[in-house]
Amino acid sequence: MDIIKTKIELSQEFIDQVKEEIKPHWGELGWVTYKRTYARYIPELGRTENWDETVKRVVEGNINLDPRLHSKTISTDVYNELVEEAQNLFKLVYGLSATPSGRNLWISGTAYQDRNGDALNNCWFIAIRPQKYGDSHIVPEYLDQDQKAVSMPYSFMFDQLMKGGGVGFSVVPDNVKQIPEVDVKTDLVVLIGKESASYDESIAAGAVDRDDWIENNDLEAGRYYKLPDSREGWVVGNATMMDNHFSNTNPDQTSQVVLDITDIRAKGEKIKGFGGTASGPVPLIEMFEDINDLLNSKVGHRITSVDATDMGNMIGKTVVAGNVRRSAELALGGAEDDDFITMKQDQEKLYHHRWASNNSVAVDSMFNDYQPIADSIRHNGEPGIVNLDLSKHYGRIIDGYNKDADPEVEGTNPCGEISLSNGEPCNLFEIFPQVATEQGWNLDEAFALAARYTKRVTFSNYDWEVSRNAIAKNRRIGVSMSGIQDWILTNFGHRVVTGFEDAVDQETGETYKKPIYDPEIVKAVEKMYQDVVDADKDYSDTLNCNTSVKHTTVKPSGTVAKLAGVSEGMHFHYSGYLIQRIRFQDSDPLLPALKACGYKIEPDVYTKNTMCVEFPVKAENADSENFASAGNVSIAEQFATQAFLQTYWSDNAVSCTVTFQPEEGDEIAPLMRQYRHITKSTSLLPYSGADFKQAPKEPIDKETYLKRLSEIHGDVAEEFAIENNNHDQKDLDLVDQSDCAGGACPIR
Repeated sequence: MDIIKTKIELSQEFIDQVKEEIKPHWGELGWVTYKRTYARYIPELGRTENWDETVKRVVEGNINLDPRLHSKTISTDVYNELVEEAQNLFKLVYGLSATPSGRNLWISGTAYQDRNGDALNNCWFIAIRPQKYGDSHIVPEYLDQDQKAVSMPYSFMFDQLMKGGGVGFSVVPDNVKQIPEVDVKTDLVVLIGKESASYDESIAAGAVDRDDWIENNDLEAGRYYKLPDSREGWVVGNATMMDNHFSNTNPDQTSQVVLDITDIRAKGEKIKGFGGTASGPVPLIEMFEDINDLLNSKVGHRITSVDATDMGNMIGKTVVAGNVRRSAELALGGAEDDDFITMKQDQEKLYHHRWASNNSVAVDSMFNDYQPIADSIRHNGEPGIVNLDLSKHYGRIIDGYNKDADPEVEGTNPCGEISLSNGEPCNLFEIFPQVATEQGWNLDEAFALAARYTKRVTFSNYDWEVSRNAIAKNRRIGVSMSGIQDWILTNFGHRVVTGFEDAVDQETGETYKKPIYDPEIVKAVEKMYQDVVDADKDYSDTLNCNTSVKHTTVKPSGTVAKLAGVSEGMHFHYSGYLIQRIRFQDSDPLLPALKACGYKIEPDVYTKNTMCVEFPVKAENADSENFASAGNVSIAEQFATQAFLQTYWSDNAVSCTVTFQPEEGDEIAPLMRQYRHITKSTSLLPYSGADFKQAPKEPIDKETYLKRLSEIHGDVAEEFAIENNNHDQKDLDLVDQSDCAGGACPIR
């Protein structure tokens, strides 16, 4: 029997029943992290969401993406199956056995999702070479859809960053050499009218009075664009200026571009839809001038990979100025491009804009000269490495070479866990296997729900044609795990690497230490992988779409892992016991509740109007004799653990930031060579401990932890409700957020 299509909604009766049966597995920072980061404001109730309301919104937003619900009718059986699936998803997420990505927690089920499916995806990748805009929501009026433009990848990047996604971009030689010479010196004029509230500060930043300029100049003499007060306006304004540099064959000619920013909203005004406050036009003016100056300096020459990266960084810097919007970028350059590898050693440019991206180099399995890369890593923690050869031709390493595994891969997202083709996004869901086991879930069911959740995200509405094409072809999903170290140590009594044995590299003749893995852990992980693949195959057949080109990953996690209080991604806990510091606006309504419960609160020493709150935290299994932390686990074991997960679990990649002690620096290059046929992406950072004031994480001993814990009393959630009479302030600007362990990727 068919029924008329209808939207699936979870009943309050069902939700109330679940709340009686299941208690969320909040970590020590969990509820506070949730409330300040993911709870949306409900205007009609005068408060932010409670956890059950967030989960209801998120699950309903996802289940209703099933394309069968978009037909005129749907069978009763299918409808009931989807209702049951929505209920199971609610139980899984409400109990914190799993969560969608932070992006989904914030956007899924909102009106913004209906308008813009891009916002459900964490991160994107784009190749920096001239491309067609195609049938996209942004096409500058001076271009045809099928006309290639230098600006297109930068417009894509700018747009996705302002929608909250991170962007990886490739400036490898094969891409950059496709960009033509800069052939037009551009006279850039930025206009602003006196009616703008930003008039004075814009004039000071280099804009000129609109009325005076128009009175004395001819608008028809150059290319004129009046920016609407929208994300698209910012993007097209930048594209107009960039493309003008590549529009003539006469390098001696100067052309004029006039950009009118009068309508751009003032600094501090609210950004509707995505949240946060506007930065005003000044950062935009600065970006226009910086990019224009760079391109003018290259007239008669081709831009370099460093130039291409600089322009991406200038865009990222502008997006960061948008307050709650965060800019996560990864620039992927050539492994033998010394200028790219060392570009962050220019301190002036580093502080001006080059901080805006993490930089990695693309290698293949034949690349063997890792010493210059290792030397740079010891200097400033960069670059990371991305093995595109492995990404193209391998899923899991154990499954062997396949020339057609993922042949269109060109890069990765900023955190490195998903290999991506041009214009493609990552699409994530995270299982906490130890929590799921404790809450009585069969892991095969949990992983199947995760696979189906991510598959539905591929049926969202996407703004860019290049993305729509890639998504429809690949249907790539990324089912991840966090709390991996907790699950392994709790269930198997030891870490995954049980030892090392001597081996000889057949290509180089070098002797190395080969890791030994527990075969029972191998068997368990392979079973979980197969659960995801089987669920994807079944659902893809049902929906009559392509199976996913790849399915599994390990994302670095961060904020999401804090909800359940588990170790972040594959990483070892920072310390067995630590002080975790979280920053809040000084007007945040959570602060009085935290103070009433005894948490230490003090002004942030780095940022005005910000308070720093200290949370004592104990890691899972901290007292186990087999427990290891980032501060004492060897660099060799971290590489081996990443290799294990790349071999048996992840067919995408495994995001890992390997921490190393100063005395381990000499091991970096040999370990990179050792795992060149296994590891798809790796980054490294020196272990910092607590080397600066109010460090985000400060290792402490057990005695200090117990003392600090004894000073805390009461329940923050209950105190918060009392303090605010169940009402709280809306639209606060968030501080210090990240969806990743290393702070690389944004949550919004």
